[in-house]
Amino acid sequence: MSLPRFTFIRSICKLENLILRRYSAQNTVNLSDPAVQRYLNHLMLEHATLETKPRRNIDEARRLQEIKPIVLALEQRISLYDSIDSLKELNKREGQDEEIKKMIKEEAEIYLKRMKEVDGELQSIVLDPFLTDGGVLVEVTAGAGGQEAMLFARELLDMYKSYCEYKEWEVDIASLEKSDLGGIRKVSLLIKGYGAPELMKMEAGVHRVQRIPVTEKGGRIHTSTISVAVLPQPSDLELDIPDRDLSIETKRASGAGGQHVNTTDSAVRITHIPTGTTVECQEGRSQIKNKEIALQKLRTLLLQKQIDEQSSKINSERKSQIGQSNRNEKIRTYNYPQDRVTEHREGGGTTHSLKTFLQGGEPLELLQESLLRQQKYQAIMNDINDFIVKYKADNAGKS
Repeated sequence: MSLPRFTFIRSICKLENLILRRYSAQNTVNLSDPAVQRYLNHLMLEHATLETKPRRNIDEARRLQEIKPIVLALEQRISLYDSIDSLKELNKREGQDEEIKKMIKEEAEIYLKRMKEVDGELQSIVLDPFLTDGGVLVEVTAGAGGQEAMLFARELLDMYKSYCEYKEWEVDIASLEKSDLGGIRKVSLLIKGYGAPELMKMEAGVHRVQRIPVTEKGGRIHTSTISVAVLPQPSDLELDIPDRDLSIETKRASGAGGQHVNTTDSAVRITHIPTGTTVECQEGRSQIKNKEIALQKLRTLLLQKQIDEQSSKINSERKSQIGQSNRNEKIRTYNYPQDRVTEHREGGGTTHSLKTFLQGGEPLELLQESLLRQQKYQAIMNDINDFIVKYKADNAGKS
């Protein structure tokens, strides 16, 4: 079907008179808005350009995959409009008997019903999070609150591990620094699976916990913070490290861990010679597995270092995510006395039954999806605004 037949934008008024409305709190995209229609038409043109390209880079391939479901729904919408238009023309012909007119009306009602269904599908496709199969490095660090923060960092680790099991993701502990009371000062997790890059990115920030200290009997409510940073793992194409740039050492694992500790050289320490970046892994019994995990962590850190160096921003992604671990930079609060979890970002809200939430199952998944949906909505609105501004600039003086 040719693009000029994009019939549902035929009656668009002049762009100079368009005013983008503020959308409702339900975060629905008004498909009747001329600005939205023009933007969707632009997506169809972009899709046609990408699809006919003989060769596409990684970003172009990802973009094509992202907008293809939208375009398929739009093509259904166009086909339905064309069918309705044909029925209208048929109904205008003279000499039609009542039986034929009745059949035309019934068929038009079928098309209109299907149109509503397609609009609902399109609404969902536009706002549904775009998930990919990949990996992230998740760093959980105890912040303000001393031992209490370290103990809750342990609970966050358990939640994320349970969540990975619930999502059927692969998870490896790259490094772990324990406290004297069984808490965690810092832990690094390598997580891989479908949706992991997008969903786990929603965990980046400062998590605040309010509860009567576990280390005390009675007493007042204590507030502590835990910082979570989420960095994307590079693919093999994004970052290849020559062997000559690596210094790899093996040693005996240290700390608690069972009889194998200090009896096998399973711990691995890798240094990237050009930058001096060093990583260690001793959590597994296999030296090969520890080396694999350490290399993946090193590649992630080096890629992030490249991104930070190329960025014009003052703060790196990690700093922008976790801030300075101050209590007022929170993204989420775990309130034990009131048995609730409150997400402070748009798209969040309050979830009751804190214990259930910390099991890392459906409640965490639903929250992450809601946050992603809000993020997608804001991105779509920004894209529409940017497109309209550019369109007006490009067409200034043409009319």
